Amino acid sequence: MGEVDPAFIQAVEHRPKLAVIEAEGIPLIDLSVLSSHESSNPSSTEPLVAEIGEACKNWGFFQVINHGVPLEKREKLELASREFFAQSTEEKSKVKRDEVNVQGYYDTERTKNVRDWKEVFDLTVKDPTVIPASHEPDDKELRKLVNRWPEYPSELRHTTGESSWPIESEVISRSLMLRTSKFIISE
Repeated sequence: MGEVDPAFIQAVEHRPKLAVIEAEGIPLIDLSVLSSHESSNPSSTEPLVAEIGEACKNWGFFQVINHGVPLEKREKLELASREFFAQSTEEKSKVKRDEVNVQGYYDTERTKNVRDWKEVFDLTVKDPTVIPASHEPDDKELRKLVNRWPEYPSELRHTTGESSWPIESEVISRSLMLRTSKFIISE
């Protein structure tokens, strides 16, 4: 194995502490309540909303179970994703995100000024999506996000849309005590 590019090396104080054992695991969120006949009653989803809020505040992400997306659809999405990321950097860069549009491929993300060991393909389920231009509550300016789709694999676009949940933004916004209209979804 060759030398590691210094851009990928974390400062000692930011490296994982192997002697520290994390007692808590990644939050596991059960969405089965959303598919029940009671989901239209806001009080029946309050425990879920609170659980998502805690996961967002404390972790920034969570794992979802009982989401209702069939195995076949998940497998199609995973295959299309693997096919996309198996391409050359040159091919993937044809849909690279930029300062104007943050949707698309990216491979130079940094954490604490150190390059991450990952590639990402950012997208929104609704394409295009209109969001607030800033985090300021009084800012009325909107920003339009448009997905950048690769030519190959063509299935990536279709399978991504198949695996979405229309209620997700409402539940997450409620968990963060935001107005549900804060997430504006454009058809």
